[in-house]
Amino acid sequence: MKNGFDNDKYLKIQSEHIKERIAKFGDKLYLEFGGKLFDDYHASRVLPGFQPDSKLRMLMQLADVAEIVIVISAVDIEKNKVRSDLGITYDKDVLRLRDEFQNRGLMVGSVVITHYTGQEAAKAFRARLKKMGIKAYYHYTIPGYPSNVPLIASDEGFGKNDYIETTRPLVVITAPGPGSGKMATCLSQLYHENKRGIKAGYAKFETFPIWNLPLKHPVNLAYEAATADLNDVNMIDPWHLEAYGKTTVNYNRDIEIFPVLDAIFKGIYGNNPYKSPTDMGVNMAGYCIFDDDACCEASKQEIIRRYYETVGRLVEGNAEESEVDKINLLMQQAQITTDDRKVTVAAKERAAKSKTVCAAIELADGTIITSETTELLGTSAALILNATKHLAGLDHKLKLIPKEMIEPIQRMKVDFLSGNNPRLHTDEVLVALAMLSREDENCRMAIEQLPNLRGCQVHTTVMLSEVDRKIFKKLGCVLTCEPVSKKQKPLIG
Repeated sequence: MKNGFDNDKYLKIQSEHIKERIAKFGDKLYLEFGGKLFDDYHASRVLPGFQPDSKLRMLMQLADVAEIVIVISAVDIEKNKVRSDLGITYDKDVLRLRDEFQNRGLMVGSVVITHYTGQEAAKAFRARLKKMGIKAYYHYTIPGYPSNVPLIASDEGFGKNDYIETTRPLVVITAPGPGSGKMATCLSQLYHENKRGIKAGYAKFETFPIWNLPLKHPVNLAYEAATADLNDVNMIDPWHLEAYGKTTVNYNRDIEIFPVLDAIFKGIYGNNPYKSPTDMGVNMAGYCIFDDDACCEASKQEIIRRYYETVGRLVEGNAEESEVDKINLLMQQAQITTDDRKVTVAAKERAAKSKTVCAAIELADGTIITSETTELLGTSAALILNATKHLAGLDHKLKLIPKEMIEPIQRMKVDFLSGNNPRLHTDEVLVALAMLSREDENCRMAIEQLPNLRGCQVHTTVMLSEVDRKIFKKLGCVLTCEPVSKKQKPLIG
C-alpha cells in the first residue's frame, strides 16, 4: 500500500499540541482518548503510514504525570460485545489493555463500568476486578441524557455516579471501543472535582472524523462505516461555524453533548473555554497527510472491507439490516462498489469458471494470485502456497507439500478427530511447510516470503473458519469474504 501519512511529523506536532492543552488548565486534566489507544489498525488502514501504536508512544512521554482509567459499558458486558479486530470480548480486552499499559510502565488507576442499571454480568465483572485488586466504579444511566442538562449537572445526575479517585495531574480516559461512555465519564469527574474544590479541565484526543478534511472525504466516510453499529453520523460543527465562521467536521454524539459540557464548564469557571466541540479536540492528523490520493484510495478499500465484515455478521446474526443499509449509502457517497476491490473481482471470476470455492490475494506490486479448493487443500491454504511460490520465484506447478504427506494428516483429521473436512487449513499447511523446510530448499524459500504478505488484500468466495481468519490476521493480510457460510456450499457441486 502506498504511504500517504507522515507518522514522524504526527508524533512531533501531536505531542506538542497535547502539552499545550495540559498547560491551559490548573490542577488536573481529563484527556479523553477516542478510538484505540494502541492497536489502532483502522487508522493505519485509512491513513497508510500511520503506526498503530502512535498514540501510545506519545502517552509514554508523559508517563510520569499520567494515569489511565479504562471505561467499559455495562451494556457491552451484558451483550458479550466482541472487538472485531482482535476477536475477544470487551471485558477481556479491559484486562488485556491493563496488562499492556502496565507492561509499558504506564499507571492504570481504575476501571469504570458505565451505563449501569443493575446488570448481573456487570456485577460479576466488578467482583472479578476487585478480586484482582483493581479499583472499579459504577456510573449510572441518566434519564434524558444528553438533553436534560439541569438533571445531568445535578446531584441526581452526575452526582449519583461513583467518584473516581485519581492521584496524577493527567488522567487519560480510554476504552476497548466506541460508545463506552468516555466523555460522560470525564464530565462526571469535572462535576465531582468542582464539588471538592479542584480545578479540572477536559480535552479530547479523537482521530476521527478528521475535523479539517471535507465532510464527505473518504477518510471521514470510512469512520462512519467503522461505527455503523453505533449509528454515528459525521456533521458540520454548527457551534464552530457560528463562533468562527469556519466549516469543520465533527460527529453527532459530540455535537449533542456539547451543551452539557458548556453548562458544566460555566458552572465551574463562570465561562466555557471552548466555543465548539471542535475546540475540545487536539487532533493534528489532518496536517500530516502528504498524499491525499493514497489516503482516499485506502479509505475506499476500508469502506468495502467494512461492508463485507458487516454483511458477514448479518449472516451470523450479529448485525442489523440498518448497519448494512448505512454502509451501502456510504459506498454510494464514495462512488464505489465491491467491484472496486480487485481481489473480489478476481476471486469471483475464478469461482465462476471452476464452480468451487476460490480466493485471491493482491501482492505489493499489484500482482493478483488466485486459488481454489482441491481434494487436498482448502482455498486459503492453497492461496498462501501459491503466493509464496510466486514471491520466491518458484514454478507454480511445483508441489511444495507432497501428496503422500498430506494424506496421513487428512486421515488423522477424519478418522481419529471426527472431522468432516479433510482438506488442510492454513495453519496445518504452514506447519507442514516448516517441517519440510529443514531438508527442502524450496520450502525454506517459500517460508521466507511470508513477511511479504503483510498488508496484502485477500478475498474469498465463502466465509472462512476462525482458524483461517486468524492466520490471515497474523500474517497481516486484509481479509474480506463473500457473505456465504460454508454450510450453504454455494459453488461446490
